[in-house]
Amino acid sequence: MFKTNEYFNGNVKSIAFKDSESDATIGVMAKGEYEFGTSKMEVMTVISGKLIVKLPDCDSWKEYGKYDSFIVKANKKFQVKTEGEATYICRYYNDSDCGCGCNCN
Repeated sequence: MFKTNEYFNGNVKSIAFKDSESDATIGVMAKGEYEFGTSKMEVMTVISGKLIVKLPDCDSWKEYGKYDSFIVKANKKFQVKTEGEATYICRYYNDSDCGCGCNCN
């Protein structure tokens, strides 16, 4: 039913689930810097705290706060920094199936 994930020596933990919209994880990150890779397109939304993100092919960092979202295409890497604990939900989609109206391909 649920799958738990742990990364970066336990500093990032999540619970995977599936609902009517998509596969997803909901998780928490401790203060630190992380690099993640994608296998599907991801739409990540901050629930609490803030994430400072460097998206693929970008030279600058951008801050995302409560309820802000960002999109990372499949087979890309992105970097995240947190200055304190932050929580998030990440939804996983195949190509343009995200339904966000963003023309993500």
